[in-house]
Amino acid sequence: MKTIRIVAMITFAMIGFINLSAQETDSIPEGSYSKGVSITPIPVIAANPTLGIVFGVTSSFSWTMGNPKNTSPSVAVGSLTYTTNNQLISYLRGNAFLSEDSWNLLTDLRFQITSQPTYGLGTGPRSNTLLVDGSEGDVNINNPYKKTPSRQMMEYNFFRLYQTFLKRYQDTRLFLGLGYHLDMFSSIDDHLLDLESDPNRITHHYAYNTSKGISTKSYALSGISLNALFDSRDNTANPYKGRYAMINWRVNPKFIGSTTTNTILWTEYRGYFNLSEERPRNLIAVWLYGNFVTSGDVPYMNLPALGWDTASRSGRAYTFGRFRGEDLVYVESEYRFPLQKDKDKWGGVVFVNAVSASSRTEDVNLFSHINLAGGVGLRYMLNEKARTNLTLDYGWGTNGSQGFFLGLNEAF
Repeated sequence: MKTIRIVAMITFAMIGFINLSAQETDSIPEGSYSKGVSITPIPVIAANPTLGIVFGVTSSFSWTMGNPKNTSPSVAVGSLTYTTNNQLISYLRGNAFLSEDSWNLLTDLRFQITSQPTYGLGTGPRSNTLLVDGSEGDVNINNPYKKTPSRQMMEYNFFRLYQTFLKRYQDTRLFLGLGYHLDMFSSIDDHLLDLESDPNRITHHYAYNTSKGISTKSYALSGISLNALFDSRDNTANPYKGRYAMINWRVNPKFIGSTTTNTILWTEYRGYFNLSEERPRNLIAVWLYGNFVTSGDVPYMNLPALGWDTASRSGRAYTFGRFRGEDLVYVESEYRFPLQKDKDKWGGVVFVNAVSASSRTEDVNLFSHINLAGGVGLRYMLNEKARTNLTLDYGWGTNGSQGFFLGLNEAF
């Protein structure tokens, strides 16, 4: 708890300085049209169950590429951080709308020199082990403020390049288009794996990949996607109303760089239900997504996994990739509310989430086991015009998992 207090004090001590950078944008008169980019940088100090203590900088970017009366604001978030687990994490994610929302461009670019434990597939008892024989359980890595022993980690380099182009269909909020998706895992070093010990120490990553005839040192998925997107949100960074629904079917053939040929389906829904006409920030938000391998074999780290959504915000309370399988379904609900009577600077949230994953190789069916989590959060609006929020959450999950999460913009 001492670490939580220190992190919280440092984080919110920064708000006075950060707020100065947002004031110029907030002062733009209502109805005016500014072509500039609003940039909100924040230094990061946080704790995460996978990463340990995190240091770095995160910036939110918002701009409009047309008349604000008929063009949605574009939003991007970039980050560069280093952790006490010797991990380098960088990313740039963007959701851009061209003039009159004629096109919607989605970008996800990441490079990581990182590590994480690799659990058994599916949800349920099998997912609580780090080795195939059930030993090396996860008791040492549920405390986000204690460095995970390096012998339990799998180190790797990760590169992602996603770019999707969506054309608006007539005068609707429906967008249709194509995308290219590349995920590369390389320099994999599985510390727990020991093929010379007696008995052998076999990790779930090694067992799964070798059973599929896939390398355990490096692999990639490279594919083209077909996409349908409906987006009626009033703001992509922090919606007060509207709906979001997406279907993405990705085909990953070997001839364009995939290690294996396969297809993967992503389906997603987000809804925002206002509880007060006078205070639009008082609302219930709902998030549901499903990720499914629809054909072929997928390398272990490319399988659907908790926390590997586009914004990496699902599963607050758990480590990245804590639950993984050929099929994964996630649902979350969050109550968002203002903490001031007449202003929207400060807000709070209460959230609950649930995840279920399958393992076809081990006959673990989807929904046979469900893992729950919940938590609370504090919000500070850095830029009221762009609705850029600084988010501070703490979550609790099953098996003692817990975590402190700092970010920009809402989780969904």
